[in-house]
Amino acid sequence: MRPAVGLLDSLIIAADEALRTLAGAAVAARPSPAANLPDAPQPGDAGALMRVNHTGEVCAQALYSGQAIFARDERVREALRTAAAEERDHLAWCRKRMGELDARPSLLDPFWYAGSFAMGMLSGAAGDRWSLGFLAETEAQVERHLEGHLERLAPGDQRTRAVLAQMRDDENRHGAAGRALGGAELPYVVKLAMRTASKVMTRTAYWV
Repeated sequence: MRPAVGLLDSLIIAADEALRTLAGAAVAARPSPAANLPDAPQPGDAGALMRVNHTGEVCAQALYSGQAIFARDERVREALRTAAAEERDHLAWCRKRMGELDARPSLLDPFWYAGSFAMGMLSGAAGDRWSLGFLAETEAQVERHLEGHLERLAPGDQRTRAVLAQMRDDENRHGAAGRALGGAELPYVVKLAMRTASKVMTRTAYWV
């Protein structure tokens, strides 16, 4: 059995994760889906879109970190660990692709990290069913958001398309896992608030 981790230890771990995420120190465990694809200068706004996706992955790291502090069931903790590891891959892939497109991370990433961490803690403190429901709804919204970005990409941008398509598939799997573990259906007002916050984040990260 895995030894229990105290609240102080959990907060120290969370602080370390925050520093690593915001410093760009995330290392992918899986190779980028774009690794063996050709690259070329891309028309359109691929760099800004990848900045938005990178900020989304910063938020995902914060969300899972906050949820993990209060997770009670070992199966839930394992699901959060698995999802967080794959989201770390996404974070590293997005940062690499941003660099290839001469784009920079959003200046507001620390702000969004703090807000997402707080939301993760709140959903985790509400109980595993609500935490998993929050996870499933978050992933469903991210999946729709990625579909929209795939439609906006230039047809020849194979590298960005490969990264976003793999991210979309992973998000779908994370959401399904949350529902399978008994995630509660969130009230409509909570879903609406999440969508509103997501819109604010995506629109500001596109430019700032």
